[in-house]
Amino acid sequence: MLYLGHKLLQYEAQRLISFHTPGHKGKSEFFTDLHFPGQDLTELPGLDMLHSPEGVIAQAQARAAAVYQSDASFYLINGATVGNQGMFMALAGTGKRGESLQGSRVLVERQSHRSVLSALVLSGCEPEYIPSVIHPEFRLPLGLKSIDEVDLGEFLGVHLTYPSYYGTLPDLEKIAAQRDGQAPQVSILVDQAHGSHYLHELFPKGALEYGADLVLCSTHKTLSALTQAAMLHVKGSRVPLSAIKKALELLQSSSPSYLLMASLERAVEHALESRRWELLYEAVQELHRRAGGFLRILNPQDVGTYGIAKLDWTKILINTKRLGVSAPFCVKHLRRNYGIDPELWDDENILFLLGIGNTPEEVEILTKGLLSLEGLRKGITTSAEEIAFEMPLPPGRLTPRQAYFARKRKIPLEESVGKILGESISPYPPGIPLIVMGEEMTPEILELLTRHRGRWQGWEDIGREVWIVEEV
Repeated sequence: MLYLGHKLLQYEAQRLISFHTPGHKGKSEFFTDLHFPGQDLTELPGLDMLHSPEGVIAQAQARAAAVYQSDASFYLINGATVGNQGMFMALAGTGKRGESLQGSRVLVERQSHRSVLSALVLSGCEPEYIPSVIHPEFRLPLGLKSIDEVDLGEFLGVHLTYPSYYGTLPDLEKIAAQRDGQAPQVSILVDQAHGSHYLHELFPKGALEYGADLVLCSTHKTLSALTQAAMLHVKGSRVPLSAIKKALELLQSSSPSYLLMASLERAVEHALESRRWELLYEAVQELHRRAGGFLRILNPQDVGTYGIAKLDWTKILINTKRLGVSAPFCVKHLRRNYGIDPELWDDENILFLLGIGNTPEEVEILTKGLLSLEGLRKGITTSAEEIAFEMPLPPGRLTPRQAYFARKRKIPLEESVGKILGESISPYPPGIPLIVMGEEMTPEILELLTRHRGRWQGWEDIGREVWIVEEV
């Protein structure tokens, strides 16, 4: 019999170098004086209350607000997922009263985490999606289609992902200016889960600086908080604080972990230590200089192409097609010979994530590992013609909420074309959906579902059957 505790011990014993979440990378220096299990506590006298803070938690959240230059910051102990859900729940409460839940239209970047889909179900908001642009070399949704021609005044809010899982960013400054000129009442919600470290000149500006109203940061992904610990930052009055508080109280646990909250407090203390990032930046530039000649690495020259407005250098995305070797083969080589553990990979791409816990020495090992991949070369593959294209969006027939609560039945996958899906299907990682519940299955999406050989989220009977909505 397998035991989770034993598997954790086995994994820890490998002493792999983490280029994945969480951002603390297992370094104990971030958790001095945090004691487990003695401090595994919840709401007790003198420890304040998360949902009605007046003491130490209120002060800790105020310090976070000062660091992120927000009007208010909220601790999230259910991860960035509850941040997305809370943002949409609060936004829906700002719509016109008397309308149905589905009367609240929102413009949503399709390249969104699956938690945005659950937020649409909970809030009842009706999404219109901004298509992603598929990069022809990486064959990943790295860019965002322009919304210059969209009338933002038709929407209650706009939800953007900044940055993407792969470190690419949309032109948030331009979108915010468009909002301010067209429809100043429209709220901008930002999933900045992978950008909680945007506090220094080395990085893109944080979304709040561009005029976003609600911004969530998954503080554990790149900073030093424990996994599942995140924050939601608020600026301006478009979305009332009272609506946010009510949404988070509804969604979050009534028994919050004080270890998670203490790690958030500690992460804020470390967040402004710029020297750590300066040393990592120098090491990453050296990595690009030495390995970028024979490996295709997403780099600053990609900015301005295929819908990519900016790039976060702490995400290192490589493509292995030039080597004629599959990415999974390269990952095995890097783990076995260099102890390198990446964040994710598919057939031809590998993503390495840096966090505050990484060191220049670890980046140097990664550089050596990437250089060693040249020895695996099996011939140079010829690239196909580089033509960017949009991720195909299936026709929307029902809102996610309508589809979630509709009567459903299962049918064979191959018979699903033309049917309304009753489940959302996302390759994982990164958890971005190919089809959302309430959308109609198309031949193109069916082909993508059939071809993908990785892991999935949201698909109950993988590869065989799908839930569809019974049409009345």
